[in-house]
Amino acid sequence: MQSSEVKRKEKESGKKVIKAVLKNNKILVESAEDAKFLSSKGYGILGDDESLSLTFYEAMYLQSRGLLKIRCEKTNEIIGFQDLLEKYRSLDKNAWIKYLIYRDLRSRGYVVREGFGLGVDFRLYGRGKYSKDSADYLVYGVYEGMPLSVEDLAQILKRVQNLKKILILAVINRRGEIVYYSLSRMIF
Repeated sequence: MQSSEVKRKEKESGKKVIKAVLKNNKILVESAEDAKFLSSKGYGILGDDESLSLTFYEAMYLQSRGLLKIRCEKTNEIIGFQDLLEKYRSLDKNAWIKYLIYRDLRSRGYVVREGFGLGVDFRLYGRGKYSKDSADYLVYGVYEGMPLSVEDLAQILKRVQNLKKILILAVINRRGEIVYYSLSRMIF
């Protein structure tokens, strides 16, 4: 998209567009004020220097809503959604799955943060609970038809329960619709 067209769309939407730069596979918000604002809404990781680093799915979500404009540090060109997705796919084979789950949960009003291992994709905070407590839910995303062993799922569930959290299985069907299942125990 040409820069004049981007500026025209910004004026039409009336939304403030936050500027970011893609640098070494990281998306960094340029303004400290914007970084603090996004961080307060549960986006990104705020650095000691008040810079904000966004994940690809966070950046894609904000970009799809017309709130974020990303330029490439090397070429100085604006990066479109499709180009950002391709870059993300080169780093993570489950990029599209993660983005769809993230987008769906955010659109429902939840704050979604990156998972911290254990095989889970996201930490999920209830509406209005972000930064007050730790996440109550951990989300594991799968695509319908994707092979998933029961033993692996049972192990993830056991680890999650040891943390006194609830495991949510997010299953994406072929049409991109997501069904959520709460797992409490597995009986063999």
